[in-house]
Amino acid sequence: MRGRYFRHILNFKRPSGTSRGVLTTKETWYLILEEKGRTGIGECGILRTLSIDDRPDYEDKLIWLCDHLHLEPHEIYEALKEFPSIVFGWEQALLSLRSESPFILFPSDFTAGKQGIPINGLIWMGDPEFMQEQISDKLKEGFSCIKMKIGAIDFDTEVRLLKEIRKKFGREDVELRVDANGAFSEKEALKKLEILSRLDLHSIEQPIKAGNPEAMEKLCRNTPLPIALDEELIGVFDYEDRKSLLTTVKPQYIILKPSLVGGFKSSDQWIDLAGEVNAGWWLTSALESNIGLNAIAQYTYEQKNPMPQGLGTGSLFTNNIEAPLRVDNGLLSYNAEKKWDLPAEWGVTF
Repeated sequence: MRGRYFRHILNFKRPSGTSRGVLTTKETWYLILEEKGRTGIGECGILRTLSIDDRPDYEDKLIWLCDHLHLEPHEIYEALKEFPSIVFGWEQALLSLRSESPFILFPSDFTAGKQGIPINGLIWMGDPEFMQEQISDKLKEGFSCIKMKIGAIDFDTEVRLLKEIRKKFGREDVELRVDANGAFSEKEALKKLEILSRLDLHSIEQPIKAGNPEAMEKLCRNTPLPIALDEELIGVFDYEDRKSLLTTVKPQYIILKPSLVGGFKSSDQWIDLAGEVNAGWWLTSALESNIGLNAIAQYTYEQKNPMPQGLGTGSLFTNNIEAPLRVDNGLLSYNAEKKWDLPAEWGVTF
């Protein structure tokens, strides 16, 4: 088996704001595996400043992987456990290599175009007018679940926007989730959660910064609004540490981004551990191109979780890969009649 890789920069159609800043581009890496005339492709979707593997030796590890594909899988997992996005790209590429179709990693009614996956509509941070415009668009597009990024603009303004939605749509009409990306201070978090809880929200993601499980445990114990751990899971590599985190914090939900937590095998482990502490969960993409989004969506469908998932980021880029994925009326679907269209300059043929 031979491996190679290359870097690709995705360009946002419109600058997208989070509590960590405004994004205009997104770096990603593609891993290509070749064996006996067959080719597989996977995406190593690193998120600079957030991924635990945002390290100077990232490309060195890609080189190492291409030189050590002869090792047993457990040896590669162990050697790359601190590089979760590379593990995920490798898992994808292996499945792609060994599948009848390189883009059908988990054959199902989803990949046959018979079933879709309910997803949330994502509202990016920005000025109030921009956020209101996004909200209106998502509601017109038929989304029954909306996730709004908060924490970058004035909190009162964000609450006012949420109140406007609730005036027009009750909880039975639209499920509202918010994502603070750790923007609240520990001192102010509970008070803000109390205010938000009056708006019939489903949950809040990562209200305070990751890395303080004692503070998060206290917040999860006293919160009037269900809390979902997100960034808190990043960089927790070993089974016992993962188990300790969830049994200590006892969150209401966890959110799994395979590019950030180490791919399919790690996601399976987190899901099992969540069940042990009666925590719910859902899966989310992390600004991958359609290569990574396709893999996450197929894996997600296999889990049979009826909750809306976070898989709607494929339309953000001007130079994404043409793919059979489409979003319609709040569902992510796979058009089995449409072909993938990889750029000719990639030199990748199937």
